[in-house]
Amino acid sequence: MSQRPMTTTEIEETPEAPEGAVDRPMRADAQRNYDKLVAAARAVFARESGSASMEAVAKEAGVGIGTLYRHFPKRVDIVEAVYREDVDELVQSAEKLNANEAPWAALTGWLRAFVRYARSKRTFLTELHEAFEENPQLRSESRERIIGAINIVLVPAQKAGEARTDIDGADLMQLLGSMCMSATLTPDQSERLLAMIEDGLQPPR
Repeated sequence: MSQRPMTTTEIEETPEAPEGAVDRPMRADAQRNYDKLVAAARAVFARESGSASMEAVAKEAGVGIGTLYRHFPKRVDIVEAVYREDVDELVQSAEKLNANEAPWAALTGWLRAFVRYARSKRTFLTELHEAFEENPQLRSESRERIIGAINIVLVPAQKAGEARTDIDGADLMQLLGSMCMSATLTPDQSERLLAMIEDGLQPPR
């Protein structure tokens, strides 16, 4: 059976495929818009919480709403993009600290980077939980990457005799996890808990 030609209206209403939906690099202009949208979403979430509108994100990025939806067809998609980028930065901070700091300074410096990361998550926890429900692999993959980042700074400190050797990255992640997913944790509490964790990380005397 032959298919009737599409009308002009139908063609105009047919949504474009999201940028990056196929497995090929984005054009330079598309990549710039993608990066601007992720940065804008992070800023809007921090200012207005995760309930901020998609229109507010597009306005912050200086792009049209159509450009936003081409990159992120659903709200959860941009939440996931912000989260993935934050995890990338957390892993990169472990690598930089390990390369440039003494072992104990690298470990404690990364713990403070984690606290900053955790604070940023509390502005869109509900949306992040929705992203985890829609894509359970996102949570497991990110957890493994963060544990790997912990080990980048923990193992050298252990080898230097500056951190206890009866724990590993997964153990430390258990201690840190509540700091990331608690909506009620205050900055002062974060500092006190971090000081307790740092004391506990030192080799038993």
